[in-house]
Amino acid sequence: MKRTLVDAGPLIALFDKDDQYHIKTVEFLRGYRGRFVTTWPVITETTHMLDFSASAQIDFFKWVEQEGVHIFQLERSHLDRLIYLWEKYSDLPMDLADATLLITAELTGIRTIVSIDRDFNIYRIGKNLQFRNIFIQFN
Repeated sequence: MKRTLVDAGPLIALFDKDDQYHIKTVEFLRGYRGRFVTTWPVITETTHMLDFSASAQIDFFKWVEQEGVHIFQLERSHLDRLIYLWEKYSDLPMDLADATLLITAELTGIRTIVSIDRDFNIYRIGKNLQFRNIFIQFN
């Protein structure tokens, strides 16, 4: 089964009907076949941005619980890599959710991502591999 990383932007849009990317996200998901992978910082960022509605947050948690997304577990041993990436991309600046998705990509070999964040065009997996953002490519 195809696996794709997912960032907070499309997750927020999916559960916020007023988000400018809501319709595009819903349409994208209708045609997507595979499994989404994310991290706890992405989950945290999503719920924080949905804090305008406890109902939206609960709907999001239920979707996660029903395996709408697999949560990749990062370990303390990954902190060295996180610090390295934070320093490397400090001029953007990189946030925790992005850094954990980059580390997840390196550990799992997943190179595709669903994100509204154009910083994933700049980030490199390992030495020089690029992400393929299938959400930006989706029309």
